[in-house]
Amino acid sequence: MKKGTFDATDRILARAEEDGEFRRHLLAGPEAAKAAIEQELGAPLAEGHRLVVHEETDTETHLVLAPRSKRSAEERAAARSGAASLEFLKKTMHDPAPARRDAAPKPSGDRTSAPSARALPEEARRCIRRGLAFLASAIDANGAWHCIRFNLANPSIPRHYERPAFISALCTLALESSDEPQAKALRAATWNYIAATMEHPGFWRYYRHLPQDLDSSALCGLVVGTHPWIALGRNVTRMLANRDADGRFMTWVLEQDEPDVTPSFRIEADPVVNANVIAYLGDRAETKAAQQWLHALIADDRIEGTSKWYPSTVAIYYAISRTVVRTSLALDQLRPLLAERILGLAGTAGEFGNALETAQAMSALYNVGGLDSVDARRETARLLDAQRDDGSWPELLAFGDATLRWGLIGQIGHGSESVTTAFCIEALERLTRSL
Repeated sequence: MKKGTFDATDRILARAEEDGEFRRHLLAGPEAAKAAIEQELGAPLAEGHRLVVHEETDTETHLVLAPRSKRSAEERAAARSGAASLEFLKKTMHDPAPARRDAAPKPSGDRTSAPSARALPEEARRCIRRGLAFLASAIDANGAWHCIRFNLANPSIPRHYERPAFISALCTLALESSDEPQAKALRAATWNYIAATMEHPGFWRYYRHLPQDLDSSALCGLVVGTHPWIALGRNVTRMLANRDADGRFMTWVLEQDEPDVTPSFRIEADPVVNANVIAYLGDRAETKAAQQWLHALIADDRIEGTSKWYPSTVAIYYAISRTVVRTSLALDQLRPLLAERILGLAGTAGEFGNALETAQAMSALYNVGGLDSVDARRETARLLDAQRDDGSWPELLAFGDATLRWGLIGQIGHGSESVTTAFCIEALERLTRSL
């Protein structure tokens, strides 16, 4: 459900002021109210959530209480100091992961010349389905995806699984490219997990000892857009308040009585975070400054190295390209320039890096209308070559500080076979349309 220039709640309230019949439906009970709001918004709202509309009068005032926290007062207090507590970190983050598996062995012969052009789409479809079957076996029963946290400076440091809602949202958005029944089932299962981890009025955090953040909140909000808190824009005002003096969105949502982050770890204006927030909030006056900042970075060819969280330039362009698609005409002028910048990242043999970078480059080019500038057959074959027999693609760095430029605290990388697999499936879905 996309947001327009006006928030849905304001739109509904304005309609109720002018339309007595609409107002009557809103006050006729939860089912009637939900049906009326769905008709007004032109989209369904999530099942299993009651919508209750109240009307104040001259003699009756309603005070609506926010829902109780899902965490006890003791748990919230422990989280505020959790970053400095080995006991807390072990309790909330200790989940040992196995060693990284090697990449798939290269097949004998020159795979890039086989199979035939006619057979390649069919093989790509089989690989997509194998990848989806792997993902179905890899995600948790509650719909949670995992990634693995590892130390980039010292690989001997133990690796651990982590399951923040952010990972589930990141991968689920990639699977929106697929109409396969298994992809739809995965998206439905993940929707429930992301909704269950939401904090009122529509925010998420990566770790319990960190503040809520706009990167997680924007991506998760895009996935569960039919949840009434999201559909009615309950989190919009607070998101818009989280901008710097230049109108760019800050990563962390800092509040009293909430976990904090050290000043050196803030590095607030991140281009991917801003792109994701713009994708969520849409084209509106309050996002114009952030849009202009991204435009200037791309126009001046200054994207490389600007993100604390996403070291790959391809990943930054991928996120911006997704925003271009979701904001309709607002950033349309960026399409040819984005395509030019992405194509400029290709190596002498036309390669865009590892399988994850190749996948994100292909999807980004598709988003901006530049996929016809690459050899779709060759890029498809490259991705097929990298797939393992079990349907997965190898674990690769998806986000984290690859250069260690942010110091000790930034030496952590994140990735998993599931993350790479989701992006490779997205790319193959895009590429098969060009074969």
